[in-house]
Amino acid sequence: MLNDLLALHPLVLPGLKLLGLFVVAIAADLIVKRTLVASLRAFARRTKARWDDALVDNNVIGRTVQLLPALIIFSGVGLIAEMPERLVELIRNAAMAYMILMLTLALSSLLSAVSAIYSTFEVAKERPIKGFVQLAQIIIWVLGLVMIIAVLMDRSPLLLLSGFGAMTAILLLVFKDTILSFVASIQLTAQDMVRVGDWIEMQQLGADGDVIDVQLHTVTVQNWDKTITTIPTHRLISESFRNWRGMSESGGRRIKRSLFIDASSVRFQTPEEIAHFKRFALLGDYIEQKERELADYNAGLPGQVDDDVNRRRLTNIGTFRAYVLNYLKYRDDIRPDMTLLVRQLAPGPDGIPLEIYCFTATTQWAAYEGIQSDIFDHLFAIIEEFGLKLFQHPAGSDFGKLGADAIARG
Repeated sequence: MLNDLLALHPLVLPGLKLLGLFVVAIAADLIVKRTLVASLRAFARRTKARWDDALVDNNVIGRTVQLLPALIIFSGVGLIAEMPERLVELIRNAAMAYMILMLTLALSSLLSAVSAIYSTFEVAKERPIKGFVQLAQIIIWVLGLVMIIAVLMDRSPLLLLSGFGAMTAILLLVFKDTILSFVASIQLTAQDMVRVGDWIEMQQLGADGDVIDVQLHTVTVQNWDKTITTIPTHRLISESFRNWRGMSESGGRRIKRSLFIDASSVRFQTPEEIAHFKRFALLGDYIEQKERELADYNAGLPGQVDDDVNRRRLTNIGTFRAYVLNYLKYRDDIRPDMTLLVRQLAPGPDGIPLEIYCFTATTQWAAYEGIQSDIFDHLFAIIEEFGLKLFQHPAGSDFGKLGADAIARG
């Protein structure tokens, strides 16, 4: 019966042989995957090294062995007798195109594995390479597609590449963002402008948080409210943004906040108040030094002077300023080696701003806010000891109190 079947058409026997060749190729693929690939994956899971896990996770080995069935078909189809030459050529071209596709996938996966391995090192935070890896993958895919088209059309790939010269304008338009992002990635890496883990702030794009990923086209930021902002890489070059890395590396975070003092509460101090403040541990040395300084100045004034007009005297706001400065100097959570000052700013409609400018000994957000709140809690509570009042705009309760007082006075 087989002879009768073969006698029906001269291509029946070559067709059966070709089918057998495909069966052998598929069987070889299954055997390799279930033995070699499975063994390598199990071995990689047992080892402590990370590079082999990255190769397995990115399926580099699995895509590489996919070359085997196509190689069997490419080599074996020419051994089938009575197979039309044109059909052999078509099958070989298809097998070659498949091998190029698998090789392209394997190389792209290998680059992803290299990026994953590199990201495990500390230097990856300072010098990310994901953008360069993505560009290399794009180049590999472009070249792979050109080779596949050339093989299927049975033409030289150089002939196809030579035609790209006329498509330069179109390519520049299509890959405009990629080119801009590539140039931006080089600048960001070369100038060390952004690293994974940096806190950056870019208000125009609503970004305020930690950088969690730097890619060729985008930089991903996880904001403090846990939302995600994706920034085009080239925008970090063409527009301004704030990077808080310097603050983190310095080990100190700045406090820059003002107390607004009611100008009507500023006055000279009485001798009784001076004697009272001498008992303050943070003011004793200041009072004594200031008294000597003022006595020397007043002694040098010519002729008879009026105490209330010409003499220099201690003021409650000056004493309070000295107290705040010494209070900050004696706190362990304030950096003494960084800028530390308490200064008056220009008076305005909201009173006299007394600005506290210092740096905490930690950069952690929660600890920083706790230190800052603790400082101002103390200053709010003690400022009345100096006869000073904080300025604030009248609230509804203030107007209600005025009305009640007016009614009580009748």
